[in-house]
Amino acid sequence: MGNYDECQKLTLININVIILYSIKKVQLTPNWTFLNGGIMTKIITISREFASGGRELGKKLSEELNIPFYDSELINLLSKKTGLSEEYVSKTTETRIINPVHNFSRSFSINTSINNNKMELLIAQQKVLKEIAEIGDCIIVGRAADVILKEYNPFKIFVYCDIETKVKRCFDNMNENEKLTEKEIIKKAKEIDKNRQKYYDIISDNTWGEKENYNLCVNTSNIDIKDLIQPLSLYIKNYYNEVL
Repeated sequence: MGNYDECQKLTLININVIILYSIKKVQLTPNWTFLNGGIMTKIITISREFASGGRELGKKLSEELNIPFYDSELINLLSKKTGLSEEYVSKTTETRIINPVHNFSRSFSINTSINNNKMELLIAQQKVLKEIAEIGDCIIVGRAADVILKEYNPFKIFVYCDIETKVKRCFDNMNENEKLTEKEIIKKAKEIDKNRQKYYDIISDNTWGEKENYNLCVNTSNIDIKDLIQPLSLYIKNYYNEVL
């Protein structure tokens, strides 16, 4: 445990040093978005690797910054807009939605109804994301929101971690009905991340996970997500020029 604790301390020290340096030394000049009569709108998108803690990070940032959080809420909105079940929407968005789009001409004749549903879902997802951005401040997890909402100049975060941390998180959060082995978790992680990358490739010229495409990349390896929230919130406030 000694090495783990030291790793945590060093990671937090490095994060705080970077953030304090940016506040004191770096002049940030973001392309802010102004909606609702000229009020600055904070749109934060979180792209993440499977089991990296991106959803938890987004939820806790939402609470710290008092900004609406959208993840499972998006599932409900998409279900209402398309008439598709929440279970179908949940299983399809980000991952399985990619196949009919990528191979549309080849697979259309085989399963027209499924492809139509997925195409409808893809279109509805883009509309819902833009509607949310038009309302005001928001934190959105996944669904290539950083690409779909690029005209709103979002603050883009990418969350990642090493495979050992992914396995540990999965074991820690596994419910009674799940009995995945370490090997199965690793396979699942690779498949989900591969599908997220494919989906991203379809709608963007950028590469999913490439650091140049984000405002901030966060490595959550060997660290408790809650310990990252305060320094990350300070960084984001600085970005939006809210630090006193």
